[in-house]
Amino acid sequence: MSPRKLSLIAGTSYWILFFTAIFANFFMLESLTQQPLETVQQQPFMIRLGILAFLITVVFDVVVAWALFELYKNHPLARISTYFRMMHAALMGVALFALPMTLTATSEAAILQQVNSFNTLWLIGLFFFGLHLILLGRILQKPRLMALLLVLAGLMYMVDTTAHLLMENYEEYASIFLAMVAIPSILGEMSFAVWLLVKGGKTTP
Repeated sequence: MSPRKLSLIAGTSYWILFFTAIFANFFMLESLTQQPLETVQQQPFMIRLGILAFLITVVFDVVVAWALFELYKNHPLARISTYFRMMHAALMGVALFALPMTLTATSEAAILQQVNSFNTLWLIGLFFFGLHLILLGRILQKPRLMALLLVLAGLMYMVDTTAHLLMENYEEYASIFLAMVAIPSILGEMSFAVWLLVKGGKTTP
């Protein structure tokens, strides 16, 4: 398969997982966290759609991992970078087992317990995703700013996971950590997705 076609596959898959993850995380999961019992009782179909959206996210995360490996497989860091992204996808897939359990839960505490189980495994997965982004930035190198943003985003994912695990008062600083992760992640990953569609594979990586 040509580098250009691989880039188009990776870029398109990136945008698909962006949109599915946004719906699943910021609509379904947020509602389940803020209004657990009401969401389960009144909007069970939204929960099911959110779970499906997360599943689609995992599928296309694997597609991106494969396409990027094929695109940059001559680079010495490509294989380990792919392994770290696959670990993230695997942990995300395992974490999803908790969410269908919310549909049969009958108390707010039981619902939140399943949500917390999902979030904990996902959080650990994001540590490995951070490692993937750092290595990806090293593999790309150019455009320099985009590569730097990917490395910075990866570092922030790892810092955020570490802070979750080590800081008992993490919630007091949650908004700060969210911004530290979101800004370089959105700028870096979205610019990379656009670059893959527009320029990726047109020159030798």
